[in-house]
Amino acid sequence: MRWPINYAFSSLSIHRLRHLIRQCSRHHSSPDLATKLHALLITTGLLAFRDTFLGNALLHLYAARGSFTYAHQLFDEIPNSHKDAADWTALMGCFALHGIPQNGLRLFVEMRREGVRVDDVALVCVYKTCALLGNVEFGKGSHGFLEKIGLSSSVKVCNAVMDMYVKCRLLSEAKRVFENMDERSVVSWTVILDGEVSLGSVGSGRMVFDVMPEKNEVAWTIMLVGYIANGFTRDGFSLLVEMVFGCGLELNYVTLSSTLSACALSGDLMMGRWVHVYALKTMEKKVDIMVETALLDMYAKCGRVDTARKVFDNLSIKNVVAWNAMLSGLAMHGRGKAVLDLFLHMVKETKPDDLTFTSLLSACSHSGLVKEGQYYFYNLELLYGIRPKIEHYACMVDLLGRAGHLAEAEVLIRKMPMPPNEVVLGSLLGSCSIHGKLELGERVIKELIQLDPHNTEYHILLSNMYALEGKRDQANCLRHVLKNKGIRKAPGISSIYVKGQVHQFCAGDKFHPLITEVYAMLDEMIRRLRLVGYVPNTASQVFHGCDTTGKNNTYDEVEEIEQALFSHSEKLALCFGLLTTRAGSPLYIFKNLRICIDCHSAMKIASTVYNREIVVRDRNRFHCFKQGSCSCSDYW
Repeated sequence: MRWPINYAFSSLSIHRLRHLIRQCSRHHSSPDLATKLHALLITTGLLAFRDTFLGNALLHLYAARGSFTYAHQLFDEIPNSHKDAADWTALMGCFALHGIPQNGLRLFVEMRREGVRVDDVALVCVYKTCALLGNVEFGKGSHGFLEKIGLSSSVKVCNAVMDMYVKCRLLSEAKRVFENMDERSVVSWTVILDGEVSLGSVGSGRMVFDVMPEKNEVAWTIMLVGYIANGFTRDGFSLLVEMVFGCGLELNYVTLSSTLSACALSGDLMMGRWVHVYALKTMEKKVDIMVETALLDMYAKCGRVDTARKVFDNLSIKNVVAWNAMLSGLAMHGRGKAVLDLFLHMVKETKPDDLTFTSLLSACSHSGLVKEGQYYFYNLELLYGIRPKIEHYACMVDLLGRAGHLAEAEVLIRKMPMPPNEVVLGSLLGSCSIHGKLELGERVIKELIQLDPHNTEYHILLSNMYALEGKRDQANCLRHVLKNKGIRKAPGISSIYVKGQVHQFCAGDKFHPLITEVYAMLDEMIRRLRLVGYVPNTASQVFHGCDTTGKNNTYDEVEEIEQALFSHSEKLALCFGLLTTRAGSPLYIFKNLRICIDCHSAMKIASTVYNREIVVRDRNRFHCFKQGSCSCSDYW
């Protein structure tokens, strides 16, 4: 029965009800409270009286609760004449929250078309959306009319504009906004600091950090993470000491997690262990789940996957993020069977998501588990309700290609419900290189060039394939084309931590302070490796005018090819480690590119000759060399 309005509620009651709805929007109320209040308004007929603005208040409650469907429905029901900027902004925020931020920008265009006065909150929402999408063109267009609507002096809006430019990698534009600001908040300084550290350099970031009139914990964290991620361990540790002991600041879970993520990126185990101890002491052994997950991820990415497993096993709460981090860590180390076993335990405790299956399929790919990978991929939607994404297709193409099923991999690509990206096609090209499928490789690279004509890796792969097939003219011609276009191969860089300091080497390095000693050690190492059967794989090194098979080259040409192989960055890092660490201790090397076949063979033999465990983290995975064998079983 519908109650008469004048009988059920007085105007005072309506005012209180509106106030109640707004209070629920501001505070964490029960999720179903919004629907109960909505039902009350419908059954009493109050929602039909637009002059009460109860519908607007309810819209904000649904938006605050993330109930996109109801919020959208209410928004459409409310006449445009009764919507203000806050109503439009609430729905824009809902679009972003539900993964369709581009719809939020369309809504903003409609909002302006309707003549609604744009406020600072709406503009901040727009710039956040542009940052999320990387849509700098829309952001620039919105930036252009700030002066017109009188918001160019709003610190809050300028901060959002700067953040948008930084996220879109336009540091110069962000700095221009910063320099034109009459008033700057600590957030303004923090945004520009983040831009300098991430897009400029750690040094320029430190200059901004030193002149900041006020430093919050976010600024300290940005600077700290910048040092660690770029391998400046000592500087990072000094800043950490100043932050904790000099300024009396405590590292909260955000700072701890960010620092651990930076350690994982750079391979800085020493700093990661320090953070682990600090977290245990300050959190009284009740470490936040976010920090614990970052811990196990750090240990896995620093080559200590067994330690990561211990952290995981001791977690008091295991959410899907923690399970995924452990699965990913095991997958990177080539422990496919362990990933499959752990997954069976996972599904008993929590629901897997799309990232779970990316790690699962990746593990199958790196371990040659073709049947297992096919089972999970083709039952992904049927058994787990997850529609395969392009990442899952990329894993399957990689899995089939590595195993030599290139025809099946190509068929899968052509049947994909979305166009293939660089990862998918790059995986197929890599498999063509492994299995010598030159004709297919030529077809694939034509598609890759259309997607990214400046990516040298694909050209180098095809050039090597030509060389291995004895087609030196095509190989050299392809490299000449790259050279003439000014496109250069990304240099191989390897890092190794010794006594808390990172040491980096590039191929043919001449600048390290101990480079003379390193090359002397290299000569000695190659001599010892040759004695036990090492033969340089010259086919993995291409030179203009040289036959990489060695059949038609002079002695000098062969020696030149071999010397180039010997001076690869990972071999130099290995020699430095052998020089500067105690005998028998493990060595951990981090490389930005994929380890080559020759270095892989050399590392296996060196692990026996020097009785060392040698762990190499390349761009794709870990290789643990021990007593003449590798954890990848030569399948990578």
